[in-house]
Amino acid sequence: MRLLLNIIWLVLSGFWLFCAYVLAGLIACVLIVTIPFGIASFRIAGYVLWPFGRQVVDAPGAGVASGIGNVIWFLVAGLWLAIGHIATALALAVTVIGLPLAWANLKLIPVTCFPFGKRVVKSRDLAHAPVPVQY
Repeated sequence: MRLLLNIIWLVLSGFWLFCAYVLAGLIACVLIVTIPFGIASFRIAGYVLWPFGRQVVDAPGAGVASGIGNVIWFLVAGLWLAIGHIATALALAVTVIGLPLAWANLKLIPVTCFPFGKRVVKSRDLAHAPVPVQY
């Protein structure tokens, strides 16, 4: 089922969102200082291209630099990319087949707005990960 959803996603919206993230990454890589933003954009582009069967989790060891990077990212690119996800979700929600794809678009918005301190993992790897004990 995930393969079918990913193929439909790729055709209907994934390719265009992928192109938007790659464009944002290329623009960010023009200046040496913003290369980390370009790398984050490329990482999200891979996730946007094939999202079903993968999840975003917090990266261990993310600190203050990730928080500062997220604020800058949100102001420069995250807000605009999130608007693209909302517009795509609204267009996909018109049909019954597009409803799961619209929901996936909305699930991408948090990582779109705040990509630093996050990583993309396969869902099956996450299911086998040990659960940390919290006291």
